[in-house]
Amino acid sequence: MANNYWRERSAPYKLGQAEPFKVSRSKIELFMQCPRCFWLDVRLKITRPSSPPFNINKTIDELFKKEFDSYRAKGQPHPMMLDNQIKAVPYQHADLDQWRHNFTGVIAQHEATNLHVFGAVDDVWVTDEGELIVVDYKATSKDKPVSIDSDWQISYKRQMEVYQWLLRQNGFPVSDTGYFVYTNARVDVDGFGNQLEFTTKVIPYTGSDSWVEPTLKKMKACMDNDTMPPVGDSIMGGPCEHCTYARARTELTIKALRAQSK
Repeated sequence: MANNYWRERSAPYKLGQAEPFKVSRSKIELFMQCPRCFWLDVRLKITRPSSPPFNINKTIDELFKKEFDSYRAKGQPHPMMLDNQIKAVPYQHADLDQWRHNFTGVIAQHEATNLHVFGAVDDVWVTDEGELIVVDYKATSKDKPVSIDSDWQISYKRQMEVYQWLLRQNGFPVSDTGYFVYTNARVDVDGFGNQLEFTTKVIPYTGSDSWVEPTLKKMKACMDNDTMPPVGDSIMGGPCEHCTYARARTELTIKALRAQSK
């Protein structure tokens, strides 16, 4: 069953297909960065090279979940929520485990495009008024306080806004303000000693999901077009680094083959 699901999930998009096509939150981000990379992915299953897994970050995510789950079970706010005057508690819901699972997540069927949109949220809190709050865990190690002010962190903000949109599509009242629980491994200590010391900030972000709906329609139009889109923009600025590399690598290969044939 699991293998069949994986094959179905991984199948390329077929023009005119009747069944909904699955697009994850990360596929939406891929389209925002580079429609060309997105088109190659969904139409031909030519994907960007994957990066090594961030196992430490994944571990921190899991430990954060366990920590907040302990307060969820008691129906009490976490001390970080109290310290930041956030009037909420970790949300209890029967589908929370599904919402946090990578291959299921929060699901919405977008009827206008026949896209099955999903994304795995890190956590959800609920206010005294019953509004849901999207929470995202982040981890890093740098020699200055963490923030979400860098240009490249627009991807973090879009990520949160997609989760807000997904929960609203499921009929939940959702606060425009979400929170990044952002932890930073300190480098200003004397040594390792088999442990890392962290400083954690809870950073509010007020988002808007108004861009999600028109973006899904643009994605569908891109998928239905047999012409490969132009190169997009890198999240760090300039043309997409993956497209730039692919072009350069292709040119070098052609040059080498021509040299061999002489």
